[in-house]
Amino acid sequence: MKKSDFYFELPEELIAQTPLARRDGSRLLLLDKETGELEHRHFYDLVDYLREGDCLILNDSRVLPARLLGTRSTGGSVELVLLRDLGDSCWECLSRPGKKTRPGTELCFGGGELNATVEAVAEGGNRIVRFHYDGIFLEVLERLGKMPLPPYIKEELHDAERYQTVYSRELGSAAAPTAGLHFTKELLARIKEKRVRIGFVTLHVGLGTFRPVKEDEIEDHAMHSEFCIVPDETASLVTETKKKGGRVIAVGTTSCRTLESFAEENGSLLPASGWTDIFIYPGYRFKCVDALVTNFHLPESTLIMLVSALAGREHVLHAYEAAVKERYRFFSFGDAMFIH
Repeated sequence: MKKSDFYFELPEELIAQTPLARRDGSRLLLLDKETGELEHRHFYDLVDYLREGDCLILNDSRVLPARLLGTRSTGGSVELVLLRDLGDSCWECLSRPGKKTRPGTELCFGGGELNATVEAVAEGGNRIVRFHYDGIFLEVLERLGKMPLPPYIKEELHDAERYQTVYSRELGSAAAPTAGLHFTKELLARIKEKRVRIGFVTLHVGLGTFRPVKEDEIEDHAMHSEFCIVPDETASLVTETKKKGGRVIAVGTTSCRTLESFAEENGSLLPASGWTDIFIYPGYRFKCVDALVTNFHLPESTLIMLVSALAGREHVLHAYEAAVKERYRFFSFGDAMFIH
């Protein structure tokens, strides 16, 4: 299949720049994956479309305040975005300006509370940086770091918690699992009251999630790798749900990719942890996931390819056309879809 098969026209003003005042007040476009039928509702109506015996699987990863602003010892400013913990106080980072952060460059953040040395240039131009600090690194990062918002969001975020889900707990993501941003604790309580069981996986989202597909033939695209965990209780919940005929509903493409990475052919799920680079596009046969809560994605992205694998490319592009016409809000702080 060609990358251009997943193109659609998106007016720039539909890219949401700020979150709504009410998390679950966003709009919800329902897409029947079999018929392509559409319904327009609000996210707080989601509970009406869940059934007793279903299970909802959420990604509990929490976004690191991974953007650091500081100075170089040679003068001038520097910006780092932490991507991956390599151990021994070393991280793989994006750096700006790249040409001014050569190996050996000394960096300073927070007036000297956090210092760093550029150790090497990684594959793809990222930097390997060793940090020097007193105390616990994540606590230092919480004080000095800023949220690494996606490049298409130009507005400043005034409340950093709005780029975290209400159930986030495992620090490690460079970007939020944004489909979960719509949930409130009250909505989750209503879902449980309907006897829909809730389970958690962890996938630490990398900035590779924003990496464009450059190859014309999508099969030639090399997917980024991300670390994920399926705990014992979630594996048991999913396996039991499948056996009893309930639906496994993934919240977000990250939860979907985690489940499909470790599911058996019969739909049962094994507890596991490890790296996944699974690339889901039309032609893929889902082993575990029956339905998906997701945001609206970029044209020609791996994410719109994933939702097209679940609901069919024609149905998805028709739904996106309707969303543009109805002025839905797109991307991280935008509205949501329920593909069922």
